[in-house]
Amino acid sequence: MKNIFVGNLSFGATEDAVRSLFEAHGTVDRVNIVTDRDTGRARGFGFVEMSNNAEGDKAIAALNGRDLDGRALNVNEARPKGDRESGHGFRQRRY
Repeated sequence: MKNIFVGNLSFGATEDAVRSLFEAHGTVDRVNIVTDRDTGRARGFGFVEMSNNAEGDKAIAALNGRDLDGRALNVNEARPKGDRESGHGFRQRRY
């Protein structure tokens, strides 16, 4: 299974639009556009799961930098949660 990160999505992008873009390159198992938990608005990125790794690699190569709704997509293999840096530059407050 290939888990693909899709960044720089327009805030109006839909799961159906992202699915149809990726389905041109293989079978899409799942599309998840990440939303803000407070407002419910899209956060500008999401994930696509493709069961065939070769099709996933093909989709990444074909779609990275491709325009969707006037924005150049950032498409690459998603990293597991444990591999990401934590904190993202924010300091924790001490009370």
